Amino acid sequence: MMSRKISVYIHIPFCKNICPYCDFCKVFYREKLCNDYLEALEKEIKKYYQQEVCKTIYLGGGTPSCLSPVALEKLFKIVSFFQKNSHTEYTIECNIEDINEDKIKLFQKYGVNRISIGIQTSIPRLQQLLEREISKEEIKRRIDLCKHANIQNINVDLMYALPSETKEELEKDIDFFLSLNVPHISTYSFMLEPHTKFSLQKIELASEEVDASMYEYICTILKKNGYFHYEVSNFAKEGFQSSHNLSYWNHDEYYGFGVGAAFYYKGKRGSHTRNLTAYIQGNAMGHVSVLTQEEKMDYFLLLGLRKREGISKKRFQKEFSYDIKKVYSFDSWIQKGVLQEEGDFIYLNESYFYVMNTILVDLLYSRKIPEKGLQTFV
Repeated sequence: MMSRKISVYIHIPFCKNICPYCDFCKVFYREKLCNDYLEALEKEIKKYYQQEVCKTIYLGGGTPSCLSPVALEKLFKIVSFFQKNSHTEYTIECNIEDINEDKIKLFQKYGVNRISIGIQTSIPRLQQLLEREISKEEIKRRIDLCKHANIQNINVDLMYALPSETKEELEKDIDFFLSLNVPHISTYSFMLEPHTKFSLQKIELASEEVDASMYEYICTILKKNGYFHYEVSNFAKEGFQSSHNLSYWNHDEYYGFGVGAAFYYKGKRGSHTRNLTAYIQGNAMGHVSVLTQEEKMDYFLLLGLRKREGISKKRFQKEFSYDIKKVYSFDSWIQKGVLQEEGDFIYLNESYFYVMNTILVDLLYSRKIPEKGLQTFV
C-alpha cells in the first residue's frame, strides 16, 4: 500500500427534482440508468485508483441521497474499495427530504461520518421560489435523526441574497440555522448560472450593496455564536472544518471519479465528460492539462488566500524553490493592512474577504519569477 494520502471526490449526477438555480452535472433519477452508471463508476475507480490511503472521501452531486436503498448500498460497496483509516472524513451530500432512518442506517453501516445537507432557506416564500418545500419542524426532526445515530459532523448550506429577499428574512433564516446546533455552515450568495431555469427566466439579482451587507451580517452573527470563519464562505465550530474542502484550498492532489468530476492528480488538472451516455460507455475523460510551474504557483496563491489561515511561505518555498514574496508583490497590500503577515503565514484581512477577487487579480498580474534559482526568505 502506498504511504501517501489523498482525497477522493465521487460525483453522483442523479436528482429527483432539478433545482432552478443549479448548474452542476445532473439528470433525473431512474433506477436502471443509475445501475448502469454505478457499474461504469466501479470500472473507472478500479482502473485508476492507486491504493493510496484516503484522508477524505466525498460523495457529491447531483443528490447522492436520492438513490434507492438498493442503489445506495451498491454505491457504498463500491466506495468500500478505497483504503481508509480511523481519521478518514467520509461525507455524503443529502437533500433534507431524503434523510430517513433506513438511509441513516446505511450511512452507519458503511462508515459515513459526515453529512452535508442542502437546506438553502427555511423561509416558505423563498423555498417556493427555489421549488423546495419543507417545514422548519421537519428539517429539525431529520437533523435530529442524524444526531441520534451519532453522526454529529453535519454541514448545512445557506443561500442568501436571493431575489427579493429582505434583511428581515435573512435574520430569521440565520436564527433558524443557529437553532439547528450543527457544527458547520456553508454560505452561498445566489448567482445566475448559465443553462439553468433561472437564467432563462432572467431573474433579477440582488444589488451588490445588498449582497455585501448580507454577507457582512452573516459573518458577524455566526462569529458571535461560536463559528470560526475559516474560509471565505465557510464557518465551523472548533475541530469541524471540512477536511475535504481544505484539501482543495491547500492545493493538495485529489481524485475525481464520475461524470463531470474534476481532479488534480500527479500535476494534471482536468475534468470528466459531462455526457452521461459517453461516461457509461467507458469514455470518461474530458479536458486534461499538465500544469506549468507558474500555474501551480498561481493555484497555490488563489486557493490558499481563500482560507483565514492564508498561505504558508515555507510550504511555497518547499514546493517551488522560490520565496513567494519575490514572486508576487505583497508589500503594498500588506502596508495598506489588506494583507497581513504573521510568522510563516500571509493571509487576507477578513474585512476584505468580500472584495478578494480584486486583490487576487492584482497579485496574479504581479507574478515575476526571479532569474536566480533557490531563494531564501527571512
